[in-house]
Parts: sequence; C-alpha cells; structure tokens
Amino acid sequence: MADKPKRITPRLLKGFRDLMPETMLARRRLIETVRTVYERYGFVPLDTPALEYLETLTGEYGADSTKEIYDFTDRDGERVALRYDLTVPLARLVAQYPELPRPFRRYQVAPVWRFDKPGPGRFREFWQFDADTVGCAQMTADAEIICAIIDTLAALNISSFHVRFSNRKILNALLTFAGIGPEHSALVFRILDKLDKAGLENVKLELGPGRVDRSGDPIPGLGLEHAAIERIEEFLSIPAHSRAETLARLTDLFHSTPTAEIGIRELEEISTLLVKAGVDDLHARIDVSVARGLGYYTGPIFEAVLDESPQLGSVFGGGRYDGLVQRFLGQAIPAVGTSVGVDRLLAALTHLNRLPVQKTIVAVLITTMDKSRMDDYWGLTRQLRQAGINTEMYLGKPGQIGKQLQYADRQGIPLAVIAGEDEFSRGEVSVKNLEEGREKSDEAADRQSWLTARFGQQTIRREELAQFIHSILSTG
Repeated sequence: MADKPKRITPRLLKGFRDLMPETMLARRRLIETVRTVYERYGFVPLDTPALEYLETLTGEYGADSTKEIYDFTDRDGERVALRYDLTVPLARLVAQYPELPRPFRRYQVAPVWRFDKPGPGRFREFWQFDADTVGCAQMTADAEIICAIIDTLAALNISSFHVRFSNRKILNALLTFAGIGPEHSALVFRILDKLDKAGLENVKLELGPGRVDRSGDPIPGLGLEHAAIERIEEFLSIPAHSRAETLARLTDLFHSTPTAEIGIRELEEISTLLVKAGVDDLHARIDVSVARGLGYYTGPIFEAVLDESPQLGSVFGGGRYDGLVQRFLGQAIPAVGTSVGVDRLLAALTHLNRLPVQKTIVAVLITTMDKSRMDDYWGLTRQLRQAGINTEMYLGKPGQIGKQLQYADRQGIPLAVIAGEDEFSRGEVSVKNLEEGREKSDEAADRQSWLTARFGQQTIRREELAQFIHSILSTG
C-alpha cells in the first residue's frame, strides 16, 4: 500500500504576507492616482529586473543597509541579489543605455526586498513607486519633484501634510563646523536620521557615550567630544517654520564655513521656485534635521510626513544623487528622485479613512434561479460584459436566490439581475440596487422593513438591460 503523501502545513515566510482582494484593490487605486500625477509631469513608465548582479547593488546603500540585501549564488554560479530599492537599478540602466534622452524622466512601481528584522508594519517584501529625473543639474528638477509629491498627496485627498527638505552639502559642512572627521560622516548621519523617533536627548547620547534602548540593550555611542555635540545641537535647533528664516539662520551659523555656501544657495533656489509655484511654508519647509540614511545622496534631500499620522514616519523620501551613475559610467550624471512606500502610504490612507473599502470590481451579479435557463443567464452575462460592464454570473447552486443575494451583499456588488421562467417568457428581467438598499436598510425599523428596503427591485425589458445598468452606474 502506497504511503500517503505528506501533508504540508500552509504557512508564510517570516516578513512576508498574503494580500486579500480589498487590499489589492485599494493599492491599485492608490497606484493609479500616483501614476496620473507623475505622468502629468512627463515621467514615463520603466521597469527593471527583480534580480541584479550582486556587485551592481553592494556598496551603494551604506554598510548597515548592504547587510539587508537578499543575495545568493544562482545555478550558473553567478552572485546575484534581489533589488533593495529602485534607484541603483536605474543608475545601472542609464549607464547601460547611452541612447536614452537627457534629461530622462521615469517612474517605476515594483516590489523590493530587504532582509531586515520584521516588526509591526514592516515587511521584507514591499512596493515602492519612484519618480526620477536623470541628466539635469538645475534645482528646477528638485523643486519639481517636491511639487509632484505635494500634488500626489492632494490628489489622494490628504490636506494636512508637509514636505521637509535639507541638503547633504550642508550636513557635510556641519562635520567641518563641529570639528568631526569625514570618517565619521556615515555614522553621524545615521544617528541624526533617528531624531524624529529617538528624540534629541537620545541622539546626543548616541553621538557621545551611548545609551540603553527601551528593552535594556546597550546602544554604543560614537564618542564625540562635548563641544562637537553642542555644535550639532545648535545646528538642530534651527527652526523649520519659515523657509526665509531658516535660510537666514543657516547663513549666520555657517558664515565661517565656506563648504556650506553651495548647499545654502541650492536651498535658496528651490525655495524661490516653490514660491513661484505657489507652495507655501505650510506644505514645504526647510528642516535641517532631515538626514536620509542612504549613502548615495549628494545634494538636496526631502521627505513628506502626514500631520495626522506622524507615527508612521515619512511616506515619501528622496533626494539628489549626482554620483551614483558615475560608478557604472565613469562620469558624473546629475540625478534626483523620490520614492513613495506604497504599503506605508496605503496604511496611512486606511488609517485616515481616505480610501473606501472595496472587495470586488464586479458591478453586476447575474443570479441563476432556474437550472433549465442557464444558457439565458450566460447570454445576459455576455451581453453586459460586451457592453463594458464588469459582470459575474453566480456559479453556485441555482435556485437559492436568497443565498445569492447575500453573496452579492457580502461582496459589495451593487446590482443584481434576477429572472425566472415568468420574466423570460415576458422578455423582462428585474434589477435589484443593493447599494441603494444598504443605505435604506440602515433606517429600517424592523426585519421586514429591512428586507424590503434591502432587496427592492425594478423590472425592465431585457434588451434595455445594458443601457439601464449604465444609467445606474453613471449616477452612483
């Protein structure tokens, strides 16, 4: 007697998840909104492979981030890796295809993978939506990216948000101002990037002797001198309310640090362009605490925060990376871009009730009352589909109309078509507006009133069905 096949326990890899239809439909709506805004700015779609040669990706994210890359040896003996973000693959592509126009604007929406420690709201596979301009050194490209972020959030029905931006050149000047050697730059920026989550006092401790986290584990400090930490604190105390005031304070603080001059001038140019675009200080402000963790940024850096959900952190992030293509091409190519964490932004929109819950894309359910009339039901289904209406024919057991209406109700299908022997003999069908019934049934005083309101119907000629459905959907 043959052994029974081993039963496999259904389970997910740590840090991964299944996404149900309502989540996928909400994500698709979000992506289409972002896509519409990006295309309005002239960005064109592009895609790159999920797998790249390991050498393509390593070294560009900083030492800590490089540890999070999923890498392995494939069956051809090649060292390969799953992409960590969408920017480095873009740099490789620009270097590989010199025939691309300059400037080159592209957007890409795709999953990325990071082998980090999964936590609440964090996953090892997630989607990003990037927009980048390659080949433009002018600050117009940076200001345009900021405007695109603002327009995207407005299109998503979010009114309370702000974009914070700074400049890596100024952060580099901060090291000189504070008397810190360049060998500490990556660690200093990584610590400053924790400011929002850890707070100023904890940041100062990490810059100095170190501290203990909430779980009691020690976090080693960088060991900077007290005078250096004081100068960093003086820098971080510059307010972020008025762009003009922030620029004035930066100019005053760094009057004896020439390396800050270019960075301040770039921020002035962006601020001037934002004024001309009608973007006020409320929606875009210079915030010197913005550090951004990735090591390839070379100029302006920015991120967007939702005022109603600050605990979620930034939902957009990006900056200028003029040296990234040089690694592949041997010459510097200016570039700037932004990335939105699709899943993080989706979580924020769900939390703020900005996206309606949708379980299905079906507009009409064709119910099946009479088993002998299945060909007619199939014909009705085909008729509506050819009219451009998303239609589902009930594939369960025919005849149980109550069960079929409950199915449509649970799925959120707005309309149901019902026809039995009598309706077919008269050339008629009945249409139930379940969406309208959901609204009326909330006001019903008893069970019978609820049923009447929930499942009221209208009878029409069969040949008028598609037109009638279109009229309901167009006003719904």
